[in-house]
Amino acid sequence: MTTFADLLTPLDPSSTQPLYQQLQRAIREAIENRVLSPDDALPAERQIASDLAVSRITVRKALDGLVEEGLLVRRQGAGNFVSARIEKNFAKLTSFSEDMRARGRHPHSVWLKKLEGTVSPEEALALGLSPGTPVYRFHRVRYADDSPMSVEVATVVASCLPSLAAVDASLYEALERAGNRPVRALQRLRALLLTPEHAKLLNASPGDAGLLAERLGFLRDGRAVEFSQSFYRGDTYDFVAELSAP
Repeated sequence: MTTFADLLTPLDPSSTQPLYQQLQRAIREAIENRVLSPDDALPAERQIASDLAVSRITVRKALDGLVEEGLLVRRQGAGNFVSARIEKNFAKLTSFSEDMRARGRHPHSVWLKKLEGTVSPEEALALGLSPGTPVYRFHRVRYADDSPMSVEVATVVASCLPSLAAVDASLYEALERAGNRPVRALQRLRALLLTPEHAKLLNASPGDAGLLAERLGFLRDGRAVEFSQSFYRGDTYDFVAELSAP
């Protein structure tokens, strides 16, 4: 019978690193390597201590640290679970579908609207377009496995796609097939409270904390091709950026 210890890198009592830190590292690695998946329940602290031959104090200290990091979630009366939060690298220009597949999650969308129209004043300003320029608009809810992650509203210059129907599962894959995938982007992130409409689509409550990520994507020749707004539940997504000194 497989025990929790079988899922983790063995602890080394002779190491100078404290056992609770070794246990934290072992659980982190198990999560990163998908040995432990989002929403997986961990055994009770008493069982972990028995399986690993360590004290319950060591187990509790290790799990407390992982809860503070956001890797684990403690649910009252139910125990500790692997967090279902998603990390998005803010410094990499990737699509939602690519991000989810890289994490072993299954991405899919529920389409709300696909529209043809002409650019609005806000879109014209963002995309640098003249009034009356044709655009396509895509409204959808983005899912990872069965969990709604974001409500996305994207506007694309119509000349960059062969048709509205050319976009199926992934907008960026459709743009790539047309030779017009963005190669750089400006992104802006800000906190907000979810509206009743967005909360309903994201299985949240009106007024819950949310995040708005705005993206303006550019082609290699400098033309703007895409302006998108993605509304995320604040408890499911983390945006991460790597910084370096000048």
